[in-house]
Amino acid sequence: MAECLSIFDGFSKKGASFPSMQCACFHQLALCRKRISTSFVSYKYTLKKVSHTQRSLQALADTATGPNMTTPRQHVANLVKEALGSLFPDDDGMEPLVAACTNKFGDYQCNNAMGIWSKIKGKSSDFKSPNAVGQGIAKALPASPLVDKVSVAGPGFVNIILSNSWVEERIHNMLVDGVATWAPNVGVKRAVVDFSSPNIAKEMHVGHLRSTIIGDSISRMLEFCNVEVLRRNHVGDWGTQFGMLIEYLFEEYPQWDGSSEEHAVDKLQELYKASKKRFDEVPIFKEKAQQAVVLLQGGDERYRKAWQQICSVSRKEFDQVYKRLKVSLEEKGESFYNPYIPAVIQELDSKGLVAESEGAKVIHLEGQNIPLIVVKKDGGFNYASTDLAALWYRLNVEKAEWIVYVTDVGQSLHFEMFFTAARRVGWLPKGTRELPRTTHVGFGLVLGLDGKRFRTRSTEVVRLVDLLDEAKSRSKQGLIDRGRDDEWEADELEQAAEALGYGAVKYADLKNNRTTNYTFNFDQMLDVRGNTAVYLLYAHARICSIIRKSEKDIEELKRIGNVNLVHENERVLGLHLIRFPEIIEDALTDLLPSILCEYLYNLSEVFTKFYSTCKVVGSEEETSRLLLCEATAVIMRKCFSLLGITPLYRL
Repeated sequence: MAECLSIFDGFSKKGASFPSMQCACFHQLALCRKRISTSFVSYKYTLKKVSHTQRSLQALADTATGPNMTTPRQHVANLVKEALGSLFPDDDGMEPLVAACTNKFGDYQCNNAMGIWSKIKGKSSDFKSPNAVGQGIAKALPASPLVDKVSVAGPGFVNIILSNSWVEERIHNMLVDGVATWAPNVGVKRAVVDFSSPNIAKEMHVGHLRSTIIGDSISRMLEFCNVEVLRRNHVGDWGTQFGMLIEYLFEEYPQWDGSSEEHAVDKLQELYKASKKRFDEVPIFKEKAQQAVVLLQGGDERYRKAWQQICSVSRKEFDQVYKRLKVSLEEKGESFYNPYIPAVIQELDSKGLVAESEGAKVIHLEGQNIPLIVVKKDGGFNYASTDLAALWYRLNVEKAEWIVYVTDVGQSLHFEMFFTAARRVGWLPKGTRELPRTTHVGFGLVLGLDGKRFRTRSTEVVRLVDLLDEAKSRSKQGLIDRGRDDEWEADELEQAAEALGYGAVKYADLKNNRTTNYTFNFDQMLDVRGNTAVYLLYAHARICSIIRKSEKDIEELKRIGNVNLVHENERVLGLHLIRFPEIIEDALTDLLPSILCEYLYNLSEVFTKFYSTCKVVGSEEETSRLLLCEATAVIMRKCFSLLGITPLYRL
């Protein structure tokens, strides 16, 4: 029991998926089967979690249509489901519990036996123990070219070993037809991913990095699965701060007419700080700023023109950052949804959800100590009213089936209350896995080496452009130190430095479970050893070098050759490759890009072991092993693409 709990603790700290935890735990249980009676508590806990994951995946795939493929895990689950149906025809709701394993017992494991035994124990049955149930499932599995061997361990764990020929054919077909054929079903046709969302008139800082790259990676994974993704940049471009900023601008630059971007508009950050200081300290200015908001929202030409000018300057700054990160977004900010707010509030009111509270309009929610304010006591709107209007638009106009919000975990309560209000009004179903659905993707803080929020020495928030500049500069110097400036053209050196620097920053963030804080450390993220983007990019470049040195036409080999998994490490590599679509499933089930990062790093390690024991160039198995090299490179490149990292073919 202690061993199982230790496994759970270790996996949870790594942010591992429940199937991984489940397999490790069940392996330990099988080894300790003499103490099985003491392991039922651990089993039931694991079973509950695995069942949750299975149901989540099923909910994602139930309505799936299109060209997407069935993963190996789904193939095995289908066989198990058929076996369960033949054994227990009266129990239609029995779902297969199947997970990938890395132990010697099998490639996949069915873990239904103990759950079934707990239901039928003491009743009239042909099965006298959990092991007997497992044996029955194993015998009832229909014949399939997928399966090579089946065995039963301990209290009915059905271990399934895949056929080498099936794995070989699957890899070869991917090489011929393309990795897109491995895209799994997620059961959603159109999704909105709301991410990045900086504030107009403020520079993007390191805090925007997490939302931007996490949202981009989630969008890329959904797009890979043939989901139409509406990438939305919900910028803060409306509200009191603009009256404050514009009024300060007019006072400091009375001759400014909005016809150009001269004078102070090119220094928006300084302007904002100065205007905020005056707003807090000078009551008369505060009154003028509040009146400016009224004029702006009322459509006053001079104030509206100044606002548009400020937004234009900020957009240019944002676009430069997005271009460097290779992130695409469509802006629909707070101002876009503002015209929809009154009708939305009216609908909420007409359904009896809105109440008066101290002059404000609020929605009281069960289980919450505070209400959701939708109209402030001064009659103004807030984040909740804007978010409700945006949700209405996304559901009714954009027809989104899944809306994902990527913000820091500090906003979790806001989204919980906001989603609850949307369910009460009938916009969302009561079941959180039914469509349409909403999900808040929360993330932790970026910390400095001192363990505090990452800031400059002057305690300012770190500007994102400065961070990217330093990442590129350090990467370029590293390449120069290795003599690449003498071997490469200047353009190639610049491109490699960008790929390494920006990739290192992205991967260092994405490899962590997004819900936790992480420490920003240039030395660690740019290390050529260990779990870093730099190491992985070098690993990919080495694979490309192996293929180049063979002087073989890889496209011709795809046409005439075959993949043969003879050596043990060839098979381990092949099995890891075909599990790629399952990793995408798992990453999207919990919206955790870290799952994909873990897979990518493990793939590089598995390949290294293969290459160290299996000679490639000049061997009798050269064609097959070159195809395995190519398959690995293809999957690595797709992983890089889904993480927003540019692959390098030589380093």
